[in-house]
Amino acid sequence: MRHKVAGWKLGRNTAHRRSLLRNLVTSLILEERLETTLPKAKAMRPQVEKMITLGKRGTLVARRQALAYLMTNEAVTKLFDTIGPRFGDRQGGYLRIVRTGFQKGDGADKAFIELLGSEKLIDEKRQKRAEARSKRAEEAKKAMEEAEAQGGVEHPAPGAEGEDKSKE
Repeated sequence: MRHKVAGWKLGRNTAHRRSLLRNLVTSLILEERLETTLPKAKAMRPQVEKMITLGKRGTLVARRQALAYLMTNEAVTKLFDTIGPRFGDRQGGYLRIVRTGFQKGDGADKAFIELLGSEKLIDEKRQKRAEARSKRAEEAKKAMEEAEAQGGVEHPAPGAEGEDKSKE
């Protein structure tokens, strides 16, 4: 039984734990999905829900409280402009924690923590990454074809220059 044991200590002192959670909450608001260890995800859930509640409130006082906790102004504007209104009629339960497996090395439980309704944003990001990757591949292929068309400049084998200099 866990009588009189409150909160998640995460093996850190108070200042380190507080800054870790602030960074995780800020990153989650900006990215809308993170992969972290399960205890960290469970420890940050109440903090994220408090921030979303502030975003739903939308007052100047709430904005200042969010600014005091979150690490960047960009996170605060996203919280109040997009995330807060998205959960306007919802009374809690803004997050989803999905276990993904075990971490290499120490075997810790890994989990995704994501905001509900962020599937569209994540799919858009994935699509943009795939387009950028294919564009880079096409550019590299064109550059190789152009190099071959210009006379096929042969590159000397590694160490060949050193052998030529030693003969002189």
